[in-house]
Amino acid sequence: MAQNDLDGLYGDEVIRDHHRNPRNSESLDSPDIVADAVNPFCGDEIHLQFNIDEDDHVSEVGYQGVGCAICRASGSMLSEAIKGQTLEEADEISALFQDMMQGIEPTGEQAQLLGDLTSMVGVLGFPIRIKCALLACTALEDGISDYRRK
Repeated sequence: MAQNDLDGLYGDEVIRDHHRNPRNSESLDSPDIVADAVNPFCGDEIHLQFNIDEDDHVSEVGYQGVGCAICRASGSMLSEAIKGQTLEEADEISALFQDMMQGIEPTGEQAQLLGDLTSMVGVLGFPIRIKCALLACTALEDGISDYRRK
């Protein structure tokens, strides 16, 4: 992989913006769901908190990330994409993003659901970074699964 290619990935304006200005970065005081994921190989960490309203919608999201720009940006993007969605829809967004990270191109409607996450398609050129991009999905799925078991 050429350094110029990597510079292009990190130079993506949307990725850079989410990395430098993460959305929903405030930690929630009394969340309904708390989810964490860590990649022990590189040290990336994702910490998510959600509040769920009476209609099963994600009413608030708190997101904190430590690690590379890809990990941090994808966590910020995912926090935006799931806010206001039902837990089922949040699961669907996570699955669509994982499919995209396996090379499955989203339809126009699916791309709308993914929002800024579609800018992560460039990560496909750097297979070692795919796990970084998907760490927030791991936390999301674990958190929703734990919540449903209660």
